[in-house]
Amino acid sequence: MKVVALVSGGKDSCYVMMKCIQYGHEIVALANLLPVDDSVDELDSYMYQTVGHQIIVSYAECMNVPLFRRRIRGSSRHQKLSYQMTQGDEVEDMFVLLSEVKRQIPSITAVSSGAIASDYQRLRVESICSRLGLVSLAFLWKQDQTLLLQEMIANGIKAILVKVAAIGLDPSKHLGKDLAFMEPHLLKLKELYGSNVCGEGGEYETLTLDCPLFTNARIVLDEFEVKLHSPDSIAPVGVLHPTIFHLEKKGNADSNSVEEEPGLVFEVQGDGPNTPESTCQLDNGIVEHTRTRVNLSKTGKENTFSICCWLEEDSSESSTGLKEDLETVLTEIETQILKHGLNWQNVLYIHLYISDMTEFAVANETYVKFITQEKCPFGVPSRSTIELPLVQAGLGKAYVEVLVANDHSKRVLHVQSISSWAPSCIGPYSQATLHKGVLHMAGQLGLDPPTMNLRNEGAIAELNQALTNSEAIAEAFRCSITSSAILFVVFCSARTEQSERNQLHEKFVSFLDLAKSSQRVSRTLDPIFLYILVPDLPKRALVEVKPVLYVEEDTETDDETRKDQLCEGDYSCWGYKPEKWHQDCMQTRVIDGKICVTVLSISAEVMRKLHEPSGDEDQQLERIPRFCVYLLNKTLSENSFSWQDTTSLRIHFSTSLGVSLKRLSDMFETAFKELNEMSHGVTFSGLKEPIFNLVPVLGAGNTSASLDNIITCELCSLRS
Repeated sequence: MKVVALVSGGKDSCYVMMKCIQYGHEIVALANLLPVDDSVDELDSYMYQTVGHQIIVSYAECMNVPLFRRRIRGSSRHQKLSYQMTQGDEVEDMFVLLSEVKRQIPSITAVSSGAIASDYQRLRVESICSRLGLVSLAFLWKQDQTLLLQEMIANGIKAILVKVAAIGLDPSKHLGKDLAFMEPHLLKLKELYGSNVCGEGGEYETLTLDCPLFTNARIVLDEFEVKLHSPDSIAPVGVLHPTIFHLEKKGNADSNSVEEEPGLVFEVQGDGPNTPESTCQLDNGIVEHTRTRVNLSKTGKENTFSICCWLEEDSSESSTGLKEDLETVLTEIETQILKHGLNWQNVLYIHLYISDMTEFAVANETYVKFITQEKCPFGVPSRSTIELPLVQAGLGKAYVEVLVANDHSKRVLHVQSISSWAPSCIGPYSQATLHKGVLHMAGQLGLDPPTMNLRNEGAIAELNQALTNSEAIAEAFRCSITSSAILFVVFCSARTEQSERNQLHEKFVSFLDLAKSSQRVSRTLDPIFLYILVPDLPKRALVEVKPVLYVEEDTETDDETRKDQLCEGDYSCWGYKPEKWHQDCMQTRVIDGKICVTVLSISAEVMRKLHEPSGDEDQQLERIPRFCVYLLNKTLSENSFSWQDTTSLRIHFSTSLGVSLKRLSDMFETAFKELNEMSHGVTFSGLKEPIFNLVPVLGAGNTSASLDNIITCELCSLRS
């Protein structure tokens, strides 16, 4: 990509340019923001480093690329973490600056910034990039600061300290000192006081005078003044004010190269936009489609619940495309959410199922007409996108399930910048959403974060990378997939070689065991594994991992059981008596009495055990939903959970079963109805909608080697 680099003069903004080149990008322009008054060294800004701005003008000559500069007219008006366009805010100066760069150099597609740890700054750069249709590159994001400092010095960043504001740093001693000279002292301050060795806590700022990108010349600072801003005896604050400097041509530069590049610096004027173009209501082209084919399912009560919507294929109608089907489904879900007095900002997670992964771009374009950052000020929901055999199951081309919360307590991690940390989420879906102790992570592919390319060494390599990415995301919530995972859902593409598929689970477990031993984890939750075989995955990936984690919260829970609200009932009329082999079908995890996750597997062997010689085929088939409902209810009852606590019940059924979704749905509805009657209406307490979602798959199993489950129930319950 062609990149415009945001430069402050600091070591970070220069080193990230070097990383951009390392990953194959091209720096074609520089962009800098500076004070209105040249005599002012530092502004009261949450966004911009301006100390040393007098020297930045030389960067254009040193690098032989154009430099665009704008004077900062705004101030920090919008101080919430997630930025929304605010007239007169200093962030709008960046918007005007980058808009002009893009106007003059239309080939630019990305913006680099030196963000390491500041969500405040990263989110604002991402906001501007989103408005301008640019990609944010932040290759230093979440990197270990000690290693990063060593890298910068080892790779030729020659920078000096131009501001100090921390204990152990003295303006009279340390301003103007080289970064390499200061490294031992900075590491010592980290040991003594926990200081950030890269200055991410505001401990110090730097000015780069030379680096490998400065091919024409280096900057020599001849004279400077020390200005003391705060004479605090513990942590005095001082800045370096440059007074005289010159450029020293490099030996490999043409003798006249520096002088021959006048006019490379552009002063950007103009005002910011008067209205937020990102919030303008545009005609999204959505049209009303027939609703006769729409089917809905709702799980749970009003606190946290799922809504699922799919279409039935109608042979009497002309076939519609993915775009039309997805519009119909999302419109119906939006209507249902609004009926509960909620909107898209209340959605925690979205399962987007489509019939053909080659139409992923079409699905995404339709998706973003409904779910936008403007509609979700608390953060866009996490998402997984999977191809399912929808048409084979007699469904339309799109199927969507959303998890909704009737509150605004969710915490969302949405990093759109491309970095070395974890794969970016460019667009309206986030890496993970935390709600009431449950961390719902987006489906993770085996993508190399800085390049966003899929690992091409096969399914095992993809799995390892996907797990590494998952761990990076988990660490952002101060937890680990090795100790906090409740459930791992692993989608395997039908394109996966059987030989590799047989090894996936073994490699998965060994990855977790190795991570546990290296981290010395004291407590683990013994996660459930569910492997699902599907036709295809995004980017033609072979594996996608969807972890569900438990993150402890500092809230007290009601430990009283509610057995008086539950009723196991008399199931003798169904012919079931508790048997030992029933437990082999079930995997259940109950966490602190708050969360219950159960996976129930019905294989061909289980079907044989349920076989009644005297029954016909229909009767045999009806026993399966009844058996599932019986075991699920028994598990909830034994663990003091109610069906009203259910947030989702996903019933994955293999298309090899040869049963239509409607018929299977009717059988499960009948089973639940009988359960409710046996319990005298106590079990569901007025829940009228179907409380399950039927999901057609190619197969499922507890291990990657055995994906022969005919029906797999995935039940999640949350005690409120």
